[in-house]
Amino acid sequence: MLCYGRVIISHNPNDEREKITASAPHKKVWSMSPILFDFGREICGFLPVAERREWLVTNGIGGFASGTIAGTLTRRYHGLLFAALQPPLGRTLLLTKLDETVEYDGIYPESGRFYPLYNNRWANGSVEPNGHHHLNRFHLEGTTPVWTYAIANALLEKRVWMQPGANTTYIQYKLVRATGPLALEAKAFINYRDYHRTTIMNDWELDVTEVEHGLRLQLSETAVPLYLLSDRAEMTPQFDWHEDFLLRVEEYRGQRDVQEDHIYAAHLRVVLRPGESMTVIASASADANLNSATAYAARQAYEAALVAQAQALYPQPLPPPIRQLVLAADQFVVQRPTAADANGRSIIAGYHWFSDWGRDTMIALPGLTLTTGRTAAAASVLRTYAQFVDMGMIPNRFPDAGERPEYNTVDATLWYVEAIRAYHAATGDDDLLRELYPVLTQIIEWHQRGTRYNIYMDEKDGLLHAGEEGVQLTWMDVKINDWVVTPRIGKPVEINALWYNALCNMAAFAQIVGDDATPYQQLAAKVKAGYGRFWNEAMGYCYDVLDGPDGHDGSLRPNQLFAISLPYSPLPPAQQRSIVDAVARHLLTPHGLRSLSPDDATYIGHYGGDQRKRDEAYHQGTVWGWLIGPFVSAHLRVYQDPETAFSYATPLFYNLADHGLGSIGEIFDGDPPFTPRGCIAQAWSVAELLRIWQETQAQAASPTAVS
Repeated sequence: MLCYGRVIISHNPNDEREKITASAPHKKVWSMSPILFDFGREICGFLPVAERREWLVTNGIGGFASGTIAGTLTRRYHGLLFAALQPPLGRTLLLTKLDETVEYDGIYPESGRFYPLYNNRWANGSVEPNGHHHLNRFHLEGTTPVWTYAIANALLEKRVWMQPGANTTYIQYKLVRATGPLALEAKAFINYRDYHRTTIMNDWELDVTEVEHGLRLQLSETAVPLYLLSDRAEMTPQFDWHEDFLLRVEEYRGQRDVQEDHIYAAHLRVVLRPGESMTVIASASADANLNSATAYAARQAYEAALVAQAQALYPQPLPPPIRQLVLAADQFVVQRPTAADANGRSIIAGYHWFSDWGRDTMIALPGLTLTTGRTAAAASVLRTYAQFVDMGMIPNRFPDAGERPEYNTVDATLWYVEAIRAYHAATGDDDLLRELYPVLTQIIEWHQRGTRYNIYMDEKDGLLHAGEEGVQLTWMDVKINDWVVTPRIGKPVEINALWYNALCNMAAFAQIVGDDATPYQQLAAKVKAGYGRFWNEAMGYCYDVLDGPDGHDGSLRPNQLFAISLPYSPLPPAQQRSIVDAVARHLLTPHGLRSLSPDDATYIGHYGGDQRKRDEAYHQGTVWGWLIGPFVSAHLRVYQDPETAFSYATPLFYNLADHGLGSIGEIFDGDPPFTPRGCIAQAWSVAELLRIWQETQAQAASPTAVS
């Protein structure tokens, strides 16, 4: 069955279409139907819908290109080349867009009609011209967006992709059908700014140098030049500010700077005959490959290798949605060179605006790398972060500007221990475990005696305390000026689930490396006993925080799920089941879990408005896609029914064809219809879908699985 523009996931056990088959013949199985990101005029011709869907291509070093199907700029993060000048950060807008116009009458291009193929929204809200009226089709080839324009009886295709490992974007045009030549002209708009900012017309002077096959464009002596090249187009320098592009999504998000100006820096022209193509190359390097055929073949081969690497782990063909998630996973794995390893790796938390965060990296690592066969990348990430461990903590994030990491996190380091466990379980790599073991012992010691931000182990119950006024330490980390919205000072429930898990892992690690496991076993037993304090019999679930400034916090949040979903649980089975049922009743949605129960007086069901309003809602009811992972794992542990457990995640696959095409976004409104918000592509959202798919498949294939 083909499904255009959406994802269909079937639960019919008799469906013979590309089943995900369990090895045990008596087990139920479930199937996923093929997915095509393929939209016709029903999407492309309706501007609000075409603008809602965004595409993303990346280069593996932090750079990216992104935009809407319609071609309008709706975010400050839309552009054809955001170069990572200090990989994986230093992301700088170099080429904003190409505004294309074609001249065609089917016989003589010079006497034909003009057809604008682009859209711009201006400060007064008007859209001029309406190039989407000529957009016949939009689809993805892997991660490559492809537009097909219908101009009278001609069809013109446009593709955008990036070269892996280089700040280079290719924009290719191919005349696939016509009865005569077609003249294509394009205005190239450039900029030079940090990707978080916007530009207003100023006194920049453009230095233009003709180079072979194009132009070298530089906006200041200190600016990195943009090389605008083409394999056959004529290129003429220009200099004209175009003002008042309206960024509609930024306006919705309550940003102060919702308009931007760009420089019309070059005019391109070419005449194409049927079957011919022309490519524009935008690069921060003078030696970009001008052969678009080999460049695109390399891109496609790279993506095919990613899928093949993942496929090698599984006996049955990967379902199309899973293959797409494998490609989406690659977009987050980036280079982070260090003094010890020029090829070090890290993980971008989300596009468009996140850098690499320690917490997100460690949560996402198993799904992005281990379920896709990229164990070398996983090892590199673990080694990279080991170099930044300080006072027993890994960094919370690496800032966009500057080299000093920030360490305001209590959970990232504990997730690091779990990521090492997951890596070792997948690879059996004792050598890396021995290499990192001294770092791990220091981590435990620092947490016992105390480290930054009042993080320490309470000797009375063995539980970790964390937090001080004005600092956000858990994943619920919004801070508005000096106000921490969800401070969670005290003993958070998931932090201590992670602490118990870390100690159990350390006991297992110690035995592998030949160390004494007894201290870790004894401490884990103490923490398990102390963890019983979290249980609230009257509520039927756990407190969210113990021993806070105002006592215990009984808010119903998803955090307690980690006490069930992690490999080692400190809770008895009856309590585990009660928690899963309570979370399912109050927090579960088709797109993930709410961050707070709607029954809570402080619940906010809509994520919108200015930054303060959005930040207030961020962890007070907003749905998070990644939380479907711990819910499915917890449900699987409690009920031992992989088909039912995975069914809770299947609605999220529909989002592959919405918001961020081919990926899974960050958050959704807490209230129906659960509109997607936030980042269009989020690492841990993609990772957790991959992880629980693998986990439920393994459970279904196990002889002990219960249908």
